[in-house]
Amino acid sequence: MSDINLCWFHCGRCGSLFQSAPGESEERVCAHCGEDPCTGVVNAPSPALISAQAAAEANKALEKAAASGVRGRKKSHDHYVIISLVLGWSLVLMLIIFVVRWLSPVDSEDPVSNEVAAPLVSKEDVLLFQEAGQMCQQTLFQFLSASTPEARSQFVLSPLTTAALMMQYDSLNPIPSIDPSTLQLTHSALLNLPDGKAYEGHWATADGKIIDAVFRKEKDEWRLDWQHFSRFSDYPWALFLAGSGPDEGEFRLFARERLAEERKLKKAISVVLYAPRFGTPRETGYQSPGFFIDRDQPDGQLLDSAFKLLRSGGMAFDSKMPNINPEDMIRVRVKVRRSVGDDGNEFEITSVIAGHWLSVDAPGFEVLTEPSATMDEEDPDPYDP
Repeated sequence: MSDINLCWFHCGRCGSLFQSAPGESEERVCAHCGEDPCTGVVNAPSPALISAQAAAEANKALEKAAASGVRGRKKSHDHYVIISLVLGWSLVLMLIIFVVRWLSPVDSEDPVSNEVAAPLVSKEDVLLFQEAGQMCQQTLFQFLSASTPEARSQFVLSPLTTAALMMQYDSLNPIPSIDPSTLQLTHSALLNLPDGKAYEGHWATADGKIIDAVFRKEKDEWRLDWQHFSRFSDYPWALFLAGSGPDEGEFRLFARERLAEERKLKKAISVVLYAPRFGTPRETGYQSPGFFIDRDQPDGQLLDSAFKLLRSGGMAFDSKMPNINPEDMIRVRVKVRRSVGDDGNEFEITSVIAGHWLSVDAPGFEVLTEPSATMDEEDPDPYDP
């Protein structure tokens, strides 16, 4: 018998340890005392028993893993079922919305309900805008690069008559020199004028100035509206207010309505005029005393309409450009007369020509002619700043 088949036993009678073959306890005797050891036998598990136990443990592990896999597959399956239900209901709702809209009756009383909306910009305007953009930019660069009024006159509207105005104006109102290579176009759009389309643009300079220019087509060339560009006036506004120059002149100025809310039911509209500053359109120069103009007269109606257009967010000729004017101010072309009174120089607006600076006499918007409410209260003397 090999050692592999022997086990150690403890004799309960003599206390000795001895080796013996595993088997029934009745056949085992102590090798020292020769007696039956009776109790205290510790049997080593047989290889067969070990194999059986290992197999049982392995089966339990497999059963546990199988159960876990089933639960995992069931959870994943439930997840996919939920997603499928959500997608399915979404498709059903979309189909219901489409069917409802498709089957909705068209209101036959609406005369425009069956018409297709016209595009905001026509194909012709797109082509014109592309053509004008490049040519107007080139015209502006050439104008700014020219060194004399004679050289610049070939790039402006009505050059024969404009050249003389340019020479007179430049002698009293020198425009700062601008390097055209530093200009950067920031905004541009087409403008609808009574006699055709115009192109307007805003250019920024390297030192932060803003150049506002409008171009109109004349003899197949896009030319600069110089009077708008230079904010042309017959005489410098500051000198005119000081008593110099002619007694009456035409001016391109900013206008601000005084106490618009408080005076909205007054018979007269009260305005103050300001000189613009080239290159810094949000800043103003010298201001005038106040003027009271009857709202029921054409000049008052034009000014009243211009301020109402401003408050509604509109601009002259329905311009799509950003409003770069000072806050709550409009552009005006006006004729002003100066006279000498008891307290010094007095001023009167003799005509309001337009609500813009373009060399176009049209107001630029619809002038409201309905009479305003007339108050019995008399206005005080003109506002003196």
